[in-house]
Amino acid sequence: MMEIILKYFPNLSERQQQQFAALDALYRDWNAKINVISRKDIDNLYEHHVLHSLAIAKMLPFKDGTKILDFGTGGGFPGIPLAILFPECDFKLIDGTGKKIRVAQEVCNAIGLTNCHPEHLRGEEEKGKYDFIVSRAVMPLPDLAKIVKKNIAKEQHNALPNGILCLKGGDLQAELQPFRHITDSMELTQWFKEEWFKEKYVVYLPL
Repeated sequence: MMEIILKYFPNLSERQQQQFAALDALYRDWNAKINVISRKDIDNLYEHHVLHSLAIAKMLPFKDGTKILDFGTGGGFPGIPLAILFPECDFKLIDGTGKKIRVAQEVCNAIGLTNCHPEHLRGEEEKGKYDFIVSRAVMPLPDLAKIVKKNIAKEQHNALPNGILCLKGGDLQAELQPFRHITDSMELTQWFKEEWFKEKYVVYLPL
């Protein structure tokens, strides 16, 4: 199961490999109690959830010290895989559903992920400032941008200006229309060769 991660991220430290490897049993166990991943999709955890989350890292490898907010994290995606990959960055994971945040917190505790802070909170209530907001198809981009504009820090640290990095699928033309001059979207098949990644994108919107 882990091979697909090492195929695209071959330079993981031993600790990172152990943390990624532990996710399978943890999510199977928690998913039996609290449904955070569809039951028939749990066998595809590494391809459909972990590697999918890590597409954001292909678009932008975060510099050490970057602060990231995972908006609508569910059970911890994309935040937990990204926090494993970038141990020197700071991640806050928020979701309006308390039981999902509990799963994210328990997974972080179990693998000793100290740079990841899940909290039961709606996006409208989040007051902190971040370099980037990441999310996985939580809501249409114009709605997301409206809510998180207040949370974007002014100071820049990375190769791209601060903004939103969002995982999306399907035809995005209408959704991206209001931002057509400033968004950048990359199809995931340019990094990952598996069939499942066709018509899936990471969308970048500077704010």
